[in-house]
Amino acid sequence: MSVNKPTLVILAAGIGSRYGGLKQLDTFSPEKDTIMDFSIYDALKAGFGKFVFIIRKNIEEEFKAVFNEKLEGRAEVDYVFQELENVPDAYVNPERKKPWGTGHALLMAKDAVTENFAIINADDFYGREAFETMAKALMETDKDSYNFCMMAYLLKNTVSDNGFVSRGECQVNAQGFLTDVTERLHIEKTPTGIIRKDENNDTVDIDGDVVVSMNFWGFTPKCFEFGTKLFETFLEENKHNLKAEFFIPSVVNEILQSGTATVKVLKSDAKWFGVTYKEDKKSATDVITKLKSENVYPSNLWSNDRE
Repeated sequence: MSVNKPTLVILAAGIGSRYGGLKQLDTFSPEKDTIMDFSIYDALKAGFGKFVFIIRKNIEEEFKAVFNEKLEGRAEVDYVFQELENVPDAYVNPERKKPWGTGHALLMAKDAVTENFAIINADDFYGREAFETMAKALMETDKDSYNFCMMAYLLKNTVSDNGFVSRGECQVNAQGFLTDVTERLHIEKTPTGIIRKDENNDTVDIDGDVVVSMNFWGFTPKCFEFGTKLFETFLEENKHNLKAEFFIPSVVNEILQSGTATVKVLKSDAKWFGVTYKEDKKSATDVITKLKSENVYPSNLWSNDRE
């Protein structure tokens, strides 16, 4: 049974097209906090011992300048790169501008991860309780097993007031295990409720109490066995589609359908905040100000002495 500290992998290679800039490194307080700072702070408190940032080469220096100093003496840090050309030669397309998606990013971390690990988005706030729950689950899991988990949120707690978002809609059985996850690329709050768009671009009502994934997954290193072959199949099927993306839920569904692994659903009642749109910045800043004023977080996250 593994009792080593788990690793936190952070998806930070996105290009922020809807936000209009590099939202991963945008700051939301006078102390220059990124949203990632709170996830890292919470993860350290919860017992994570290593942080792996999945980024692009052209933002490497900026990332290291921000996070190496904060984490020095506190945890091990590694950087891996998700680039358009990090695919078999036959599928490199010079016309493609968009990253290959979160599933591809996950595969990039394979050589940097040796312990059980969680993976999160850089631009989402998950809440301390969620990291404590995830860390406990990972530390109690044999790293040679196929016992995976995910942190689940209620959809109504995870939608933006400023436009549509993507979420993984989850089916959970009576025993609390995930049976299916479907990536919904367009979920939006309206005056009459929450809607999503289907593959035909038609509007469908969706219940606010639906369980969704916020890309907060808990895996053992065994998860990488599922992704590589699946990604190559995806590339073959989408080699002429310049915008196709390979998402973590695709890997998870393959895991579920294989019958060799399980995904336990962990619950969080936290209310999400994050930045998908530039208009989200003010509300995120307001929440961070409130959390600090209520002493949920210290005014300066990184001023205390290193352990």
